[in-house]
Amino acid sequence: MNRIVFKAYAITNEIELNKIADQCHIPKKYTWEEPLVLFGGILSSILGRSLEDGQKVMVFSFGSIVFINCTTSDELSFMEYLKRNKADIDIKGYEKYSDDYELEVRANSKIELTDKYVLVPKFEEFYPELISTVIAKSVALEKTEEQLGKIVDKLETMIDKLEKGKLNVGNKEIANTTSKIVRHEYNTLAYIMILDKPDITWGSIQAEEFYNQMAEFFELNDRYIILKEKTNILNSLIEGFSSISHSIRGLFVEWVIVLLIVIEIVLMVLDLIK
Repeated sequence: MNRIVFKAYAITNEIELNKIADQCHIPKKYTWEEPLVLFGGILSSILGRSLEDGQKVMVFSFGSIVFINCTTSDELSFMEYLKRNKADIDIKGYEKYSDDYELEVRANSKIELTDKYVLVPKFEEFYPELISTVIAKSVALEKTEEQLGKIVDKLETMIDKLEKGKLNVGNKEIANTTSKIVRHEYNTLAYIMILDKPDITWGSIQAEEFYNQMAEFFELNDRYIILKEKTNILNSLIEGFSSISHSIRGLFVEWVIVLLIVIEIVLMVLDLIK
C-alpha cells in the first residue's frame, strides 16, 4: 500500500474503551494509555459493510477517533454506534475538531514531513499507529485550547466587573470557573498524555525516532507547555478573585457587627431614658 489516509476527530472528553471492547467481544482489558484498534469482521459488523485490507478505526480514551482509509459514510456509521454508548457525542458537529493526514511510501526517498502528509521510503508496521496517535493528540489539544479560550473569556468578564467597581464576584461563580480550569488540566495532563509515548516506541529505536519527529512537527510539547503556563496564570487570577471575594465578605460581616453594636447601644440609651 503506497498511500494511507488518516482522518482524526476529537469528539468528547473521554471514551470507555473497555465498554466498547466488551460489546465487540474483544477478550482484552484496555488501560488508559493504549488505543482500541478495530478492523476486520468486528469493524465490518459495526459499519454494516465488508471492508478492504488496511481499513481501521482507532479509538483513544481521551476522546479522539482516527479513521484509516475509511469513507465519510463509515465515519457517520461509527459515530452513530458511539452515540448509543455515549450520549454527549454530537453526530452533526463531530467534524468541528478534525485533521486530515496521509502516509505516502516512495522508494529511494527520505522521510519528509509536511502539513498534509509524511513521505517515507519504506512501509513499517508502526507507522499507522504512531501517525494516528500524534494526530489524535493534536486534535484533542485543539479542542482543549478552545475550551481554555472560553475560560479566559469568562475571566475577562469578571475582570471587567472589578474595573467597574463591581466587587461582588460570587463564590458560585468562582467555584464554577475553578472547576472548569481543573477539568481542563485533567483532560490535558491525565487523558491526552502529551508527554507519554506509545508502548511500541520503547522496543524500537526507529519507531521512537519517527514518533519524536511527528510530535515535534505537530508541536505537541510546545502546545502543552503553553497550555500549562496559561492554566497557571488562570489559577493565579482565580486565587486573586477568591481573596477579594473573601475580603469583601469579611468586611461586610465586620460592618454588620458594628451596626448591631450601634443598635444595641441605642436600645440601651432609650431604655435608660425611659
